[in-house]
Amino acid sequence: MTVTAEDLTRQATEFLASHDPASTDRMDFLRARFDAGLAWIHFPAGLGGQNAPRALQSVVDAVFTEAGAPDNNPRRIGIGLGMAAPTILAFGTPEQHERFLRPLWTGEEVWCQLFSEPGAGSDLAALGTRAVRDGDDWIVTGQKVWTSGAHESQWAILVTRTDPDVPKHQGMTYFLCDMTAPGVEVRPLRQITGEAEFNEVFLTEVRIPDTQRLGAVGEGWKVAQTTLMNERVAIGGHVQPREGGLIGIVTKTWRERPELRTPELRDRLVQRWVEAETLRLAGTRLRQQLTAGAPGPEGSAMKVAFSELNQALTGLEVELLGEEGLAYDDWTFRRPAIVDFTGREAGYRYLRAKGNSIEGGTSEVLRNIIAERVLGLPSEPRVDKDVAWKDLPR
Repeated sequence: MTVTAEDLTRQATEFLASHDPASTDRMDFLRARFDAGLAWIHFPAGLGGQNAPRALQSVVDAVFTEAGAPDNNPRRIGIGLGMAAPTILAFGTPEQHERFLRPLWTGEEVWCQLFSEPGAGSDLAALGTRAVRDGDDWIVTGQKVWTSGAHESQWAILVTRTDPDVPKHQGMTYFLCDMTAPGVEVRPLRQITGEAEFNEVFLTEVRIPDTQRLGAVGEGWKVAQTTLMNERVAIGGHVQPREGGLIGIVTKTWRERPELRTPELRDRLVQRWVEAETLRLAGTRLRQQLTAGAPGPEGSAMKVAFSELNQALTGLEVELLGEEGLAYDDWTFRRPAIVDFTGREAGYRYLRAKGNSIEGGTSEVLRNIIAERVLGLPSEPRVDKDVAWKDLPR
C-alpha cells in the first residue's frame, strides 16, 4: 500500500494529539516519533519509517515544525544521520538495526567517522589500521585523523585492514566502534580558526566484537562506498531556500550597506548569486532522484560545487567588508560540537571554508570520480591495482 502525503499528515496530527510537545519530555517525544514511523519515513517499518517516498519527508517535518515539536538536533548528529544510518541500514543485521538506529536518530548516541589516516586521506584504500581476529573479537590498532566530532561521539564507523596480502581495495573490513572502549584515545587538532572540531584518534589494541562488524570480512571497501556516496550528498546536496546560507548573508550586507558597493563587486556578487541558485536547483533535483534509489557519483559533483561556491562567497564577503572583514572576534581554543557558518563573523567563515574542499573527499579526487563514473572518461593509470597492500611503497 502506497503511503500518501495525506496519510502522513493525518498520522502526524494524530501523533501530536496524543504526545503534546509542550508537556512531553523531549527524548520521550523523539523515541515515540521514531516508533510511530514518523522519523525518516523512507526507512522500513519498525526502523523509524514506513517505506514511504523520501520526497514526503518534508510533509511530516512541516507538521511537527508548525506544532513547535522538538527536533533531533540534526546539525549535531549529521554524521550519524547522513552516513552511519544509511550504511547500517544497507549492510547491518536485524540485530544491528534494532540496536543502533533508534538512539542514532534521537541523538542519544552521536557518531563520528574513522576513515582517513595520516597516510591514507585522498587514497583511502591505502589505509593501514589493522584488525586481527581473536576468537569472537577483533583487535584493532592504528591511527585515524581529521575526525569531526570524535570528542562528542559515543560510536564510530570504522574501516580497517584485515588482510595485507591482497590488493589495497580488498582485505578491508568495516566495523562499528565503541568510542568509549579501552584503547580509544581522542586528541584535538587545532585549526586555522582557532577551534578544534577535528580530532586525531589513536586505537591501541581496541577490542571490537565480531557482532559489530558491518558487512562481510574483506568487503570493507564496498561498505565504505555506500558511506562515502551518502557523505557527499549530505555535505553538498542540502537544499537551501532561495538566498539561503552564505549567499543570503552576503546579499543582506550588500543591500544594507550601500557605501560598500563597487561595480566590480556587484558583478562578482551577481555571478555568485547565479551559481548559488544553480546549485540550489541542482540540489533539489538530486534529492528528487534519491527517491528512486541510493545516491550515486552525482553527489560528488554537488560536493565540489558546494565547496567552490562557499570559498568564493566567503572571499567576496571579506572583500566587501574591507578592513572590517579582516577582524576576528575570538581565537579562544574551543572544541565545538557543530560547524557554525552563519552564527560567526566574516573572518571565521572565510577561514573555515578553506576546509570545504578537503573534508568529505578532496575536490581533486572527486573530479576524478566525476570524470570516470559520470562522464565515462578513461581511468587514470593505476600501477598498484594488483599489488598486495603489504608490498606497496611507503
